[in-house]
Amino acid sequence: MKRAIHFDELLSKWEFDPGNLNVRLVKGKDGRDVIQMRIDMGMLQLETTGRPDGAVYEESETYLEHLQHIRLEDPEHKLNESECNEVDREFMQFYHRRICWLRLQYYHRAVMDADHTLRLMDLSSEMSPDEEWGAAHEQYRPFVLFHRTQAHALGELEDHTAEEAIQAINQGLDVIHQFFVKHEAEDHYEDDELVVRLIEMRESLRNEYSVGKTLKEQLAAAVEQEQYELAAKLRDELTRREAN
Repeated sequence: MKRAIHFDELLSKWEFDPGNLNVRLVKGKDGRDVIQMRIDMGMLQLETTGRPDGAVYEESETYLEHLQHIRLEDPEHKLNESECNEVDREFMQFYHRRICWLRLQYYHRAVMDADHTLRLMDLSSEMSPDEEWGAAHEQYRPFVLFHRTQAHALGELEDHTAEEAIQAINQGLDVIHQFFVKHEAEDHYEDDELVVRLIEMRESLRNEYSVGKTLKEQLAAAVEQEQYELAAKLRDELTRREAN
């Protein structure tokens, strides 16, 4: 049996910093990019495409895709214990890669991984063996939406304008609000820490980039105040912008 090697030399060149998320994107000898995350007792390595651990399931690159095939073949299928464990593993792996993409400022990739998690959440809830298991995962939906909204907004700021970044935050807040309404917790929405942080981010963008009300915000205000002529003009301008 070959003698096992340790990682002392590798880790000594990359010290763990407990105050920061220690992440880097590196290229291996085979030419593929991988993400590495330094943790207190070593290092995690994640693939940049497919499932972060590189696992495949028969015909599928991710467990979500595998479950989609199962659902097509048997719409009444309920997850067994082993399948629930695989769902949990995929949730955690995509969480790790999502925060890595955010740290690396690959915002569109963070949005993609958040969307994957949300789809997995939807499907696993539908296939859940019991209500309690599904609810245990559903409680994290606002947290995933929070990351998605952050990434979407920062991507819009990078590629387009601060106004579009602000609008991305408003869209995310609307979706989170729908979650609170669905679960009869609307009274807690405004005080929720994630909501407060997104609002602070939005107002910070307004101040830093001198952005007033976005076109969509102006349109919503005009409709609420029954200023229908102004609303029609704003709607036309919005349509023109989106067409361009």
